Amino acid sequence: MSSANLRECAAVDISDQDVVAAMKSMQGYIDITPADFREVYRVAYALAKERMMNALKAADIMSRAVRAIRADDDLIAAASLLAEKGISGAPVIDGQGRIVGVISEKDFLRKMGAEKSGSFMQVIALCLKNKGCLATAMTNRTAADIMTAPAITAAADISVGAIAALLMEKNINRLPIVDGGGRPVGIVTRTDLVNSYCMLG
Repeated sequence: MSSANLRECAAVDISDQDVVAAMKSMQGYIDITPADFREVYRVAYALAKERMMNALKAADIMSRAVRAIRADDDLIAAASLLAEKGISGAPVIDGQGRIVGVISEKDFLRKMGAEKSGSFMQVIALCLKNKGCLATAMTNRTAADIMTAPAITAAADISVGAIAALLMEKNINRLPIVDGGGRPVGIVTRTDLVNSYCMLG
């Protein structure tokens, strides 16, 4: 799913089962007043959204055009591809096309001396302090030398809810989607995930 093509937000379709489940989850006797109805609707809406979060899969929201970097690509080629495509990271593949890692701005920054939670400006400060370009040390290095491995991947049938939990738990910005042989078939980014919430209403 392309971040340039935002999907229209649609209302969540609340089923009779959602309403019944909502009413069963409420304590005590329900006298249907406008306030009660709003409460039933609020709970039913939350249940419907949760149901749809589990029904919507990676295959429904992923970008299918995966920009991959070969493990033996030099870092000039890797950085150039990321810059050219305007992306902050990409999966790294081996000679058989299987994902073996992920390379991102964070990996470059880490190799240039930034702390784990460091930023580009931290690297600039280090460059100015040391009066030199910290990227020079990465000359003649390959993607395999600095990539994060093993890559965290998932199958196309993983739910949107599970993707959101995984991105938060692992503190990652993208999730490569792979086939049974570990080859990329798509990628879900945080942007794709945010856009998918529009689909949930």
